[in-house]
Amino acid sequence: MNLDMAQHAYQHTSAPHAAPSHPAAAARGPHPTPVPAVPTASAAPTVLNRQRGPAIWRVLVVESDPGDAEALAKGLQRHGHEVESVATGTAALDAYQKADLVLLDLELPDLDGLEVCRAVRTAGDVPMIAVTARGSEVDRVLGLQAGADDYLVKPYGFRELMARMDAVMRRSAPAVPEPPSALSCGRLSIDASSREVRVDGRPVVVTRKEFDLLYLLASHPDTVMPRKRLMQEVWGDSWSRRTVDTHVSSLRGKLGASEWIVTVRGVGFRLGRV
Repeated sequence: MNLDMAQHAYQHTSAPHAAPSHPAAAARGPHPTPVPAVPTASAAPTVLNRQRGPAIWRVLVVESDPGDAEALAKGLQRHGHEVESVATGTAALDAYQKADLVLLDLELPDLDGLEVCRAVRTAGDVPMIAVTARGSEVDRVLGLQAGADDYLVKPYGFRELMARMDAVMRRSAPAVPEPPSALSCGRLSIDASSREVRVDGRPVVVTRKEFDLLYLLASHPDTVMPRKRLMQEVWGDSWSRRTVDTHVSSLRGKLGASEWIVTVRGVGFRLGRV
């Protein structure tokens, strides 16, 4: 299914569930099963690539309708996101700690979605968007008061969902200090302000993308950078799998030794010490 088909499928779902017309009724909702205790998140999950290029997130889709869940998951995956789908509130409470972002349907078969929302928010600060057929003003207010960072009513446009996800993640992103403009890694020195690379004081002529790739690796010394993250941060949307390999090979030749960039098979690359 391509993205347009996924969007079309999601925007033409079955008729929305009836929304409660009174605040008390909306807040109370059906409670077939008590909401279980939620373990407090020990640390916020690491969000990949918030600084440059398209971001890659681990998205938890909490959706009871299989067709809606599949269409939404495929659309998100087409944008490079990692997706886990669950159909119940209980499963959501077990899985949310592994996610960077939660898309929560409030119409769930076992637990009231508002209570799930409150439980997740009480336990941690994972970004969360309520995606639901409950569209009245009262419902929106209750959803936001329960802890949702945003509220989107079905049916909706996929582009709008992506824009709201971006906005929520921007607001929740911690301040990340900029790497220093000049980096030194043994015999290798890199100056971001002048975009110059030197080995033992000898200038090395590199292309713009080669510089970006080398600077990104040098900014994270002793850290293995996943291939996918390198591609997204340096090339954005225009890349192929061979792009990174070609630039790594060229950089190794220009720096004078293949050991300058170490391949970690099946994972990515890291800067070496020569």
